[in-house]
Amino acid sequence: MTFPFFSSSHVPVSWRRYVQWGLFMLANLVLIVCAGRWMESREITTKTRAIEQTAKAQVLGLRGIVEKYDYLPFAAAQHPDVISLLREPSNAALQAKVNDYFSRLRTETGAAALYVIGVDGVTLAASNWNSPESFVGQSYRQRPYFEDALAGRTGLFYGLGLTTGTSGLFIAKPVMSQSLVIGIMVAKVSLEALENVWSKSTDPLVLLDRRGIVFLSSVPAWLYQSKEALSAADVTWLKTHSQYGASRQFALLPWQLEKANKTPEFVLHTTIKDHTRSFLATETYLPELGWTLIVTSDVEDVKQAKLEALMIASLLSVVLLLGILYWRLHQRRLIEQQHARRELEQRVLERTHDLQEAQAFRKAMEDALLVGMIARDDAGKIIYVNNALCDMVGYTQDELLGCLPPYPYWHPEELEKHWRNNQQLLNGRSTPHGFESRIRHRMGDDLFIMVYTAPLIDSNGTRQGWMSSIVDITVQKQIKDRHHEQERKLQRSARLASLGEMASTLAHELNQPLMAISNFALAARALANDRVPPMLDAALGDIVAQSQRASEIVKRVRALINPQRRAYELVSMQTVVTDTLAMLQHEIQQTQTVVSVEMDAALPSIRGDGVLLQQVLINLCQNAMQAMESLPPSHHRLAVSLTQIERTIQVRVADNGPGIPPHLAEQVFHSFFTTKQDGLGLGLNICRTVIEAHGGRIIVDHSEEGGAVFLFTLPISQ
Repeated sequence: MTFPFFSSSHVPVSWRRYVQWGLFMLANLVLIVCAGRWMESREITTKTRAIEQTAKAQVLGLRGIVEKYDYLPFAAAQHPDVISLLREPSNAALQAKVNDYFSRLRTETGAAALYVIGVDGVTLAASNWNSPESFVGQSYRQRPYFEDALAGRTGLFYGLGLTTGTSGLFIAKPVMSQSLVIGIMVAKVSLEALENVWSKSTDPLVLLDRRGIVFLSSVPAWLYQSKEALSAADVTWLKTHSQYGASRQFALLPWQLEKANKTPEFVLHTTIKDHTRSFLATETYLPELGWTLIVTSDVEDVKQAKLEALMIASLLSVVLLLGILYWRLHQRRLIEQQHARRELEQRVLERTHDLQEAQAFRKAMEDALLVGMIARDDAGKIIYVNNALCDMVGYTQDELLGCLPPYPYWHPEELEKHWRNNQQLLNGRSTPHGFESRIRHRMGDDLFIMVYTAPLIDSNGTRQGWMSSIVDITVQKQIKDRHHEQERKLQRSARLASLGEMASTLAHELNQPLMAISNFALAARALANDRVPPMLDAALGDIVAQSQRASEIVKRVRALINPQRRAYELVSMQTVVTDTLAMLQHEIQQTQTVVSVEMDAALPSIRGDGVLLQQVLINLCQNAMQAMESLPPSHHRLAVSLTQIERTIQVRVADNGPGIPPHLAEQVFHSFFTTKQDGLGLGLNICRTVIEAHGGRIIVDHSEEGGAVFLFTLPISQ
C-alpha cells in the first residue's frame, strides 16, 4: 500500500514505510471508534422507537380503562330508583333496591365498586353495602372527585380508599335534576390487572401523578415515592385529602437522571434488588388524567451492541491488515513467479518427453501387476480394469467396461453376499482391512479373492467412484485349509496319545482286579451249586457280566488308539440306543426321569465299536440326568433321537436342565474341565475322542426350551 505524498526521493524508504503504517493504524483506530459510536447511536435509536411504541400502547391501555368506565357513573345514575333515593335519602326500601342494583351492576361491569353520595358527602347506597367495609354512611366530602362532581364537572382521582385502604381510580359524575346537582355517582376502578401485567415486565414501568408521586409501578419498592421533593403545600394537600393515606411519608426515588442531548429521552440510573442498573427512559404526559407515564429499557443492550461493534470493527481491521500483508506477499511472490514461469516454460518441453516416457512406464507397470484393479463409479458401473483382473476372471476389458451389477464373474451361489458387499461399497462403508469373497472364472473354476476398496478422488478432490484391488488367495486358502486339517489331526493324535496312556494304566491296574472279581463270582456259583437262591444267582451272573464288560471296555479303549488293533464291525445304532437305556434303567427309575426315544425307520448300519459307542451314550445320558437333579422330579425329561442326514447318522441327546453357557461350549470337551464338584473332566473328552475315531463329530448346543443338547454324527457304512 503506497501514499503518493510520501514518495519524495529525499525521504528514506524505511521511514516512509513506517509513516505509512502509522497512518494506516491511526485510520483503523478512528474507524473502530466511529463504528462503536455508530452502533451505539443505532441501538439507542432502535430502543427509543421501541420505548415510544411501548409508551403509546400503555397510554392507549390507560385511556381505554378510563373510557371503558367513564360512562358507568352517568348510566348508573339514570336509574329512577337512584334519583328517587337522592330525593328521599331516608327511604330504606329505596336504599335496599339501589344497593341491590349497584351490586348487580358492579358484577356485570367488573368495576371495583359503585356508590352514590348525597350533596352532603355521605354515601347513601353502595355495591358493597353488605360487606364489613361498606361505603354506606361514610362521608367522602374531603375527596377531590366529590368536590369536582359537586361543581358539575367529571371527577377523576386515583388514591387509596378511605374505607377499604385499597387503591383505585375513582370516576365521579354529578347527578342532575332541573339543572341542579342533587347527588354524586361514583365508580371505583381497580388497576390491579394492569399492575400484574407490569410486574412481569423485565424493564421498569412507572406511573406518576401530577405531583410526581409514583402510584403504579412494576417495581414495588418505588411506590409512593416522589420524583422530586414535595412542597409544604403539596404535603398538606395530600394529608387533607388522604390521597395515599394520612400518615404516609413520601421519600425521594433512588434515581439519578442523565438528560440526553437534544432528545426527550433520558438515562435513569438506579438500584434494583441490590443491583445497579441503567435504563433509557421516556416520559409521556396524559393531560386529561394529570398522569405521567415513564417507560424504560435496559441500556446494557446498548453497551453490548457497542462492544460487539468494536470487536467486529477490530476484527475487520485485523483482517484488512492481514489482507494487505497477504497482498504485499502476493506481489512479491508474483514477481518471483514471473521469473519462475520463464524458467518453467523452458523446462516444459524437456519435461514433456519425460512425462510421455513415465506414462508408458506406468502403463507397463499396470500391465505387469499380478493384483487385479477395478474402478467403478457411484452407480456401480465399471469404468476401468487392468489386464491382471481380466486374466483372473477370464473376461476381456471390452466385456467388463460399462457393466453394472451383477457382474459376470460373481459366483451364482453367493449372489446375495455379492449384492450386500457391493451396496456397502457404494454407500462408503467398505471394510478398511478388506473382505474375502468367492468368484467364478469364465471357464467355471472357483476363485477365492481378497478385495480392498478406497475412494477414487480426482485432481479437484472430488470423489468420482471407488477403486478396488483384488488379490487371488485361492492357493493360500487351500494351504490354510490343509494346515487346519493337519492341526486337527495333530490335536486328535494328542488326545489319542493321552487316552492311550490312561487306558494302558487302567488296563494294567484294573485287569487283574476285574478278573479276580469275575473268578470269585464264578467260584461262588460253583460252590453253591443248586442251593443258591435265584436272586443271588442272578446277582452273581450280573457281577460276572459287568466285570467282563468293564474288562472289554478297557480292551476296546486300548485298541482305539492303535488302528491296527481295532475290531470295527457293522453296528446298528438302534440296538446301541436300546441296550444303553436298558443298562441305565435302574438310574432312570431312581431319578424318575421320563425318557422319550425317536428313531427313523430302517436306519442303515455304521462301522464301529458298539461297546465304546454304548459308553458314549451312557456318559451323555448320565450327565443329562445329573444336570436335572436340582429340578423337581416332574421336570426330569430326557430325549434321545436317531436321524439320518445324507450319509451320516445323527444322534441327539437333550435334557431340560440349566444348560451350558455358550462361552463354555468348546471348553466342556477339554481335559479336566468340569462343572461338577466331584467330576474329573475326562468323560466328554473321551467321548469326543471315541466319536472322532469313528470319523464323526460331536458338538453341544443350547435348546430353545432350556437345557443342553449334545449332537454327534457317525458316517454310514459303505
